[in-house]
Amino acid sequence: MKKVLIIINTSKKKSLSLSKQIAAFLQSKKIECDFLSFDGFAEDKPFKDYEFVITLGGDGTVLYAARNCVKYGVPVFPVNLGQFGFMSSVQQNEWQQSLELFLSGKAPFQNRCMLKASLYRDGKLQSEQLALNDIVISAKHTARTVAMDVLFDSDHLCKLKSDGVIICTPTGSTAYSASAGGPIVDPCLDALVMTPINSFSLSSRPIVLRPDGILTINIQPCRTKEIRMLADGLEPVKLMEGDKIEIKLINKKIKLICCTQEKFFNALRSKLNWRGEPYA
Repeated sequence: MKKVLIIINTSKKKSLSLSKQIAAFLQSKKIECDFLSFDGFAEDKPFKDYEFVITLGGDGTVLYAARNCVKYGVPVFPVNLGQFGFMSSVQQNEWQQSLELFLSGKAPFQNRCMLKASLYRDGKLQSEQLALNDIVISAKHTARTVAMDVLFDSDHLCKLKSDGVIICTPTGSTAYSASAGGPIVDPCLDALVMTPINSFSLSSRPIVLRPDGILTINIQPCRTKEIRMLADGLEPVKLMEGDKIEIKLINKKIKLICCTQEKFFNALRSKLNWRGEPYA
């Protein structure tokens, strides 16, 4: 190991002091450290020059790192300073032990799939967005319906008239999709999950689709004119009637260090109160 990037979430009080402790530890191992301040909305930039990236924040910091690491196969070591910790599963009091395990090649890890959304307008590619959690298409304002025609591998799947739709990975199934009534999916599975948001029809239910297909969403004529697409909650991309969005899993996966099934189940129980039994 020669060079590491430490991402400091500036909204977390402990992140700066912790970054100094971790840097001192790594430098004692002859590992060079760079620092990047992250306020939740930093521009994406490739992290190809690093052997791994350490995130000091919550799951949102991990999402940022994942988008910039996945193309180059750079793993993410996620230290949790946030509320949930579904992805940032290394706790503050165990960072050194976990980092020692990783540097010795003995740390557990999980490979998580990621989405790419490609926006086409008048047959021309306008933009591409990567996401570890989800792609959301919705009206800009609440209580405004969006009309969409949905296909899967060119076969008609459904017509949706709803506040919007969430397309998520299994990793993102515990985020916005879950709050909209979507299923919780084992994050190590490869799958596409589509969850309508406040659908006009009660028969429009969430669906889990196989990982090798392409989900196509065509924006249909409707009274709502301000429609947008967000990837992992980032800056919205404005959509127009006639736009086509193709969503699929990319070939590469992001490696999350020290993420385990046990920690995921613990987060479900402690953070989402997912117990299967009433409170005592």
